[in-house]
Amino acid sequence: MPELRKDPIIGRWVIISTERGKRPADFIVQYTPPKGGFCPFCPGNEDKTPIEIMAYRSGKSLPNTPGWSLRVVANKYPALRVEGDINREGDGVYDKMNGIGAHEIIIESPDHNDTIATLSEKQFEDVLWAYRDRIIDLKKDIRLRYVLIFKNHGETAGATLEHTHSQLIALPIIPKRVTEELDGSLEYYNYKERCIFCDIIRQDIMQGIRIITEDQDFIAITPYAPKSPFEIWLLPKKHESYFENAQKHQYENLAKIFLDVLKRMNKVLNNPPYNFILHTSPLGNGDTRHYHWHFEIMPTLVKTAGFEWGSGFYINPTPPEEAAKFLREAKV
Repeated sequence: MPELRKDPIIGRWVIISTERGKRPADFIVQYTPPKGGFCPFCPGNEDKTPIEIMAYRSGKSLPNTPGWSLRVVANKYPALRVEGDINREGDGVYDKMNGIGAHEIIIESPDHNDTIATLSEKQFEDVLWAYRDRIIDLKKDIRLRYVLIFKNHGETAGATLEHTHSQLIALPIIPKRVTEELDGSLEYYNYKERCIFCDIIRQDIMQGIRIITEDQDFIAITPYAPKSPFEIWLLPKKHESYFENAQKHQYENLAKIFLDVLKRMNKVLNNPPYNFILHTSPLGNGDTRHYHWHFEIMPTLVKTAGFEWGSGFYINPTPPEEAAKFLREAKV
């Protein structure tokens, strides 16, 4: 019997279509061979990208030259631009403002053949530090309200360049999806005086059926009402509102568990395309005891079609408890 499940944070309903019940082998991902050719992200091509905003380098190599292990540059075709004023204005019943913000590329490795799952723990930890460093720097711009960090891996997940990279978009508004999480978690906090994410973690630890793996600092789960099959959440066990406020040992442990989860996902689903996003508290939001930062990882296994667009529901053919079991038992 299919189930309707309600996301306890934002109130979105999901259909768990058990009668369609898909196992990992049922998700056939078409492999796209590397295209080859020129890559602007490879060492030696630094002059083919905008000037670097930040880089981690060994030795005495100069900015915008080879010798880097991680490099951050502005997107050559940005969704938003840093220059200018917001200039909010109305147009009858409509509202608009200038497209002010920042759009940056985090080039995660100089090796064109790397994927994020093949990085060493230290390399991936550096990626997490780069996220932190850029959020802290962008906080200084009072025009900005939110920094969204995301990764598109694979062509069908939206990646336009093969060289492993993630992206950062800083916005003058808080995205609707984040606002829904903030509002839902605040409503729960006002009613129960507890963080809903912390309660979800406690319940999942007690039940055990949606846990993939955990360590002393982090837990990886399949959410109760996932938007897509094999969706994964990574959360700090201790309540933390701001990703950029994590401690050094937390970034070290996050790199380990994150890589472990990606390798499990790749093993079970045969290296699928995927997206991950970081949801953290808005810039300058002060005390957000009700909100809990986390990563969401979503393999690109099903297509959004008319019902989903028209209803706002998602149809998921794999119960999260089964997905967690496959991932938990994967040998990596």
